[in-house]
Amino acid sequence: MENRKNFFHLHLISDSTGETLISAGRAAAAQFKASNAIEHVYPLIRSKRQLMLVLQAIDNEPGIVLYTIVEPDLATLIDTTCREMGVPSVNVLAPVVDTFQTYLGAPSRGRVGAQHVLNAEYFARIEALNFTMDHDDGQAPDDYDGADVVLIGISRTSKTPTSIYLANRGIKTANIPIVVGVPLPESLMRAKNPLIVGLIATSDRISQVRENRELGATPGYDRSEYTDRATIAEELKYARALCARNNWPIIDVTRRSIEETAAAIVALRIKLR
Repeated sequence: MENRKNFFHLHLISDSTGETLISAGRAAAAQFKASNAIEHVYPLIRSKRQLMLVLQAIDNEPGIVLYTIVEPDLATLIDTTCREMGVPSVNVLAPVVDTFQTYLGAPSRGRVGAQHVLNAEYFARIEALNFTMDHDDGQAPDDYDGADVVLIGISRTSKTPTSIYLANRGIKTANIPIVVGVPLPESLMRAKNPLIVGLIATSDRISQVRENRELGATPGYDRSEYTDRATIAEELKYARALCARNNWPIIDVTRRSIEETAAAIVALRIKLR
């Protein structure tokens, strides 16, 4: 039966950064709209002394306990203490690791924060982030062929946050604003390597987002024109025509989260290889 409370405490205990837990906890909590999770995140918990302080905090504000703790004694202490307090606890990675062990026929190494090891993949992500920040909003237009993905779109179509999310996946991403009557850089038109994707949204959505953007200090800025739905519709028409003319795929981000937009772009990369 769904929890009918307005809120509940969600305790996330990790011996690393806690990123895995935060994602898992939020994904689960999102399924219960009637209740809001109050998150308590405890990263880098690697000793009994640290853990005892966390367990005291849980006793003060009982709720659901999720954890990723590699050390067996600490994991056992969490389960035992939570059981005594009458609160549920779940070792989030345990069933996944058990499945790997069964299939691979080998025990796990039990390494704390193993997903954050400084390997080639890690440095590829850092390189992608640096590239993406250098090529945000049409900057450094001379080397778009070094990008894996180039996002184009009119103002407020989530180009920058999507670019950064992709960069965190190790995908070098540039983004370029589409402005009616202003041609895109020649270097982009000549680029052979990147997947070029157009981002659009509904006029209503873009107008709503633009109304919340402070541009009062921008020279020549006209708020009424910037947020006018008819003007935005013309911008979108121009963007669609530009993408159609160059056979570039389009993604409508109106009802997509940044993560969903990025996933669609990754799928396009695989499909169009």
